[in-house]
Amino acid sequence: MIPSPVRRLCAAFLVLSLCANGGPPTPADQYGDLFTAVQEQRIFGDGKTFVDAAPRTAPAEIMRLFATEAPKTKAELRRFVLGHFTVPGVNDKANASLRVHVRGLWPQLMRDDATSTRIENSSLIRVSHPYVVPGGRFRESYYWDSYFTMLGLKADGRADLLESMLENFTDIVERFGHIPNGTRTYYLSRSQPPFFALMLDLSEQKDPAIRARRLAALRREHAYWMAGETCVRETKQPCERVVPMPDGSLLNRYWDDRDTPREESFAEDRDTAAQATARPAETIYRDLRAGAESGWDFSSLFLADPQDLSTIRTTMIVPVDLNALLWVMETRIADGCRQVADTRCRIEFTRRADQRKASVDRHLWVSRERRYADWSLMDRKLTWVVSSATLFPLFVGMASSAQGKAVADTTRVELIAPGGLRTTRLRTGQQWDAPNGWAPLQWVAIDGLERYDQKDLAHDIAKRWIQTVDVTYRENGKMLEKYDVEERRAGGGGEYPLQDGFGWTNGVTSAILERMPELDPR
Repeated sequence: MIPSPVRRLCAAFLVLSLCANGGPPTPADQYGDLFTAVQEQRIFGDGKTFVDAAPRTAPAEIMRLFATEAPKTKAELRRFVLGHFTVPGVNDKANASLRVHVRGLWPQLMRDDATSTRIENSSLIRVSHPYVVPGGRFRESYYWDSYFTMLGLKADGRADLLESMLENFTDIVERFGHIPNGTRTYYLSRSQPPFFALMLDLSEQKDPAIRARRLAALRREHAYWMAGETCVRETKQPCERVVPMPDGSLLNRYWDDRDTPREESFAEDRDTAAQATARPAETIYRDLRAGAESGWDFSSLFLADPQDLSTIRTTMIVPVDLNALLWVMETRIADGCRQVADTRCRIEFTRRADQRKASVDRHLWVSRERRYADWSLMDRKLTWVVSSATLFPLFVGMASSAQGKAVADTTRVELIAPGGLRTTRLRTGQQWDAPNGWAPLQWVAIDGLERYDQKDLAHDIAKRWIQTVDVTYRENGKMLEKYDVEERRAGGGGEYPLQDGFGWTNGVTSAILERMPELDPR
C-alpha cells in the first residue's frame, strides 16, 4: 500500500511517478476528500458513475474550488460535481451551448397532425399545420405557451413554424369562436391569457387577405371575452368573463363555461372540493377551471387562504394581467381597422381601449405601494399579494412613465431573486408561488422594463435567469418547465411532476440571447 502522505502528494500535485506502479493517478488519487465525500454520501446510485466522470477543468483547479466553496449538504455537493464534471448518464448530453441545444429541440417538439397516425375519437383537436408542443405531459398545442415559443422560433430562424402556428390559431377561432386552453376537447370550455394579438405582432405576413382573415379572428376572440357585456349592463352583476367595477366601467376576469372537475385533473379537483364544507363543489370546480384559464394554476393570487387550495376564488378576482392583454388586443384591432379604412371599427375599439386603460388606472393601480394589483370582487378592494403580474401593463405599453418607474422600483425590492424574477414572495406549495420562477414572466419583465427605459434592471433579470437555466442544463442536459429562482435549481410544487422539454423556456432563452448575446454562457 502507498503511504498516506505519498497518496496525498499524488492527489495534490499529480506527480505520476509517485502513484501506484508508476502509472497515472486514479480518481481517488486526484480528488482525495472530494472523492471520498461523493462516494460515501452516494451522490450517484452507482459507485462507478463518478469514477468514470471527466473533469471540465484541471483537477488541481477543481480541488482548489472544492476547498474554497466547501459544499456542506448533499445537494450542494451534487451541484458542485455536476458543475465541474461531465458525468456519464447524468449531464453528458449538456455539452452544446444553450442556443445550439434549443435549436436542436424544435424538431423534437414539432408535431404535424396531417402526417401523424390518425386515432379516431380521441380528445385531440387536430389542426392543419405543424406546431410546437411544450413537452412532457403537454402533448398538444397550448395557447399562451405558444407565444413564448414563437419568440424563440423567430430568434432561431423558424418563421415557417411561427406562421403555421398562427394559421392553426386562426383556424381554431373560426371553428370554435376562441382559442382554447389547449387543443383537446376537454379544454374547449375555457381559454388562456389572450396572446393572439401579440403573436400577430411577430408575423411578417404582408398578404392583405391573410391579414384581413387574422384581424377578423382577433375581433371574434374579443367578442368571446366580452360575451357577458350585455348581461352585465342589464343586471349590474358579473356575467361570464365580464365584471362591472364600482364606477360602472367594465373589466374582465377568468372563467370557465363548465362547473365540473377538470377531466385532466378529475381526482385532484374532487379531493380539493371535498376539503371545503361551506362552499358548493360546483363553485370550487368553476374556480379551479378558471385558475387553469389564467395559466397560473395555481397561485396565492386566487386563494382566500394562501395555504389552502380549497379556498380558491378565481372568479372573484379582476386580474391586471388579463386586462392588460385585452387592452393590447383592443389597440391592435383599432390599428388593424385603421389600416383597412374601417372607421367605425377603429373608433369603437379605440374607445374600448381608452376606457379599459382608464379603469385599470383607477381600480388596479396602487400608487402608495408603487405597483399594479388585482381587484377582489368579494372584498371590494385591491388584493395584497405582490406578484410579477404587476409588470404586464409595462409589457403591453399601457403604463405611464411614472408608473413604469414605480413598478421597476417595486420589482427591484420585492421580486428579484438570485436566479431571476420571483412569481410571488409567498411559499404555499403551489407552483405559481415562491420559490418558483417561470420563463414567460421573465420575458414579460425584461421586455416591459426595457420599454420603460429600465435597461439595467431588465439586463440583471435576464442575466440571473440565463444563469439559472444554464446551471440546471449543465446538471441534467434538460430545459425545464419552471425553476427555483432562490436556489437556482429545478422548480417544484403543483399537482404534477416537473416537466422537461420545454417550449416556453426554449423560446425565452433564445429570445434573450438573441437580444443580449453577451449573456450567452458559451
